[in-house]
Amino acid sequence: MSEAKRLAGEKAIDFVEDGMIVGVGTGSTVAYFIDALASIKHRIRGTVSSSEQSTQRLRAHGIEVLDLNSAGPLALYVDGADECDPGKRLIKGGGAALTREKIIAEASDRFVCIIDPAKRVDVLGKFPLPVEVIPMARSLVAREILRLTGGGQPVWRQDASGNGVLTDNGNVILDVHGLAIDDPLSLESTLNQIPGVVSVGLFARRAADVVIIGGEPPQLL
Repeated sequence: MSEAKRLAGEKAIDFVEDGMIVGVGTGSTVAYFIDALASIKHRIRGTVSSSEQSTQRLRAHGIEVLDLNSAGPLALYVDGADECDPGKRLIKGGGAALTREKIIAEASDRFVCIIDPAKRVDVLGKFPLPVEVIPMARSLVAREILRLTGGGQPVWRQDASGNGVLTDNGNVILDVHGLAIDDPLSLESTLNQIPGVVSVGLFARRAADVVIIGGEPPQLL
């Protein structure tokens, strides 16, 4: 799938225009976009990054990374996804950057999502739904998710050493297994109302505008 990811990442360069400040997401597919962006870095004003990981890669290429507060509204945001349904609604957050990704998507006029073909699904939910949570609310939120979803199983994300994974914001992640998300917009709204939830990895209210599916040639959804 690495070739499909590369093709999707490189195709997204077609949406970059001279003088833009480009929103840049996180993940293995986005890494190919960053590498391709380096070849035209002289044409853009800079970037806004959704994670420390992407910031490091951008700066390694000599691409300026700006703060969103100073950059203002963005014309373009390019990011990947863990799942994408036919309505261009997404599950994101496998890389634990969902809150910053959601903020930049909201700040952008156009959201271009780059995926490999395996990420296309008819119904979201096979990939566990990430929810970023304030640490002290982890158990409370898990109980509420279980009650509200009628069967979704929240699991505290941990690393290989058994330590809780922390986001760049210092919060924890609950991955909700066993969902078939027929109404992503409603579930996103419901989970966002739980006290202690910072962000939900459903991108339904702000879905992608364009989806690039890596292949030969890449396809647009």
